[in-house]
Amino acid sequence: MPSRPMNPGGASPVRRRALLGTAVLVVLVALAGLAAYLTRDGRSPSKAPAVQPSSATSAPASPSGPPLPRTRSRALAVPPKTHNPIVFGKAAAAALWSYDTRAYSRTELRTALRAWLTSEDRYADPASVDKVVPSAVLWKEMAANRQFATAKVHEGHFPDSFTRALQADPGAITQAYIYAVTVSGKQSIAWKGSHAGGAESRSTTLAVQCRPHQPCALVGVMPSVAP
Repeated sequence: MPSRPMNPGGASPVRRRALLGTAVLVVLVALAGLAAYLTRDGRSPSKAPAVQPSSATSAPASPSGPPLPRTRSRALAVPPKTHNPIVFGKAAAAALWSYDTRAYSRTELRTALRAWLTSEDRYADPASVDKVVPSAVLWKEMAANRQFATAKVHEGHFPDSFTRALQADPGAITQAYIYAVTVSGKQSIAWKGSHAGGAESRSTTLAVQCRPHQPCALVGVMPSVAP
């Protein structure tokens, strides 16, 4: 799908992706700084809630059933207000793996997912988020079948490479406060006339920015999964 230039300065998508990768490699230096947040507010990464579209939790309507009402305000997930990168990463992954063609348009989904991005253009990678959204042609076919997907997050953690880099240079995180978070879970898909649908395991590594005095925000979706 088409993507916009990443910033007003005109950096190309390729260069921005390279910058994102470099930022996360540098930010792979951040685990120690996170421990303070986890112990400060008493939250544990294993207890992080997953954000799921409420309108996508019901079984699909039968082919002869009436059109479902548009429930955009409830169906589209919004970023949680948290300073915990793993809590945020798990919620972001659930949002990225969920959609409901019955409740909103492709454009609305794309706009909603971009709202998870950091406001710092230097780091934000909207193209990586756009790649998660089905193409316009595919969305049209999915909408004709009233297809929707829900996500269940199993766990989230800092990749081993992130932990090692952070241990080597704990202070590097203070430049951008970007954390690498790997999330695993399952995406369940259903459509008109198919109550069973299908499901598949999913995993992704996200770059999450959590500055000390503002809630976490998404930087981008990494091109490969870091274990």
